Amino acid sequence: MAQLKNAAFKEGEVPQAREPLSVQEPLPEGSGRSFPPVSVPACQTLIDVRNGEASFAHVFQHFNWKENIMGGGSTLASYEDGQAEQRFAELKRALDTCRRYEGEGYVGPFEATVTTQASPEYGEEAATFREIVPMGPEYGGDRNEQFVVVRTGNTIATFSELSIGKDLFFPPEVITRQVERLRNAQRP
Repeated sequence: MAQLKNAAFKEGEVPQAREPLSVQEPLPEGSGRSFPPVSVPACQTLIDVRNGEASFAHVFQHFNWKENIMGGGSTLASYEDGQAEQRFAELKRALDTCRRYEGEGYVGPFEATVTTQASPEYGEEAATFREIVPMGPEYGGDRNEQFVVVRTGNTIATFSELSIGKDLFFPPEVITRQVERLRNAQRP
C-alpha cells in the first residue's frame, strides 16, 4: 500500500487539478455500502477489474479538474506475480461481450451501455471504454464515463473521467506520467 501511495501524484504535480490531491485506501471489508452484482456476469468482471478487486493492494485518487466539475479518478492496484496479466486478460474477455447491464448504485437502479474505444499505447497493455447511463434532459444529458485501464508489470491502473452530456477524456499526459511511475517503482 505504501509503494502505491508513493507512486500516486502529490500536491502541485497535476496542474489541471484543483488541490488538495489525496490518496485514499479502500474501506475495510464490510464497512462500506455494498450493491448486488450487475445483471451480466462479464460486466461484473469488467467492473471488478477496473475497481482493483482481488488485488494484493490498491489505492484511489480523485481529481477535481479546473475545467470539469464532474472530475476524474485513478485506481492503482498491485497484484502478485502473474495475476495482473491474468486479470487484464479477464478484462479483455469481458470487453468482448459486455455491451449493456443493469445495476444498482447510490442513487438507485440504472442501465449502462458499454462501448469500447481505440486505446493509445500505454504500459504493456491498455484498454479504453465508456460506460453511458441515460439520465434524461432534466439532468443535462447522459452520465458518460471514460475508463482507460493500463497494465504495467504487476500493476493495473484505471483512469476514469466522468462527464454529463459530453465525451471528455482523462488527460493522456497524466496517464503517461502515472504509468511511468508505476514502471519505475517495479524496477529492481
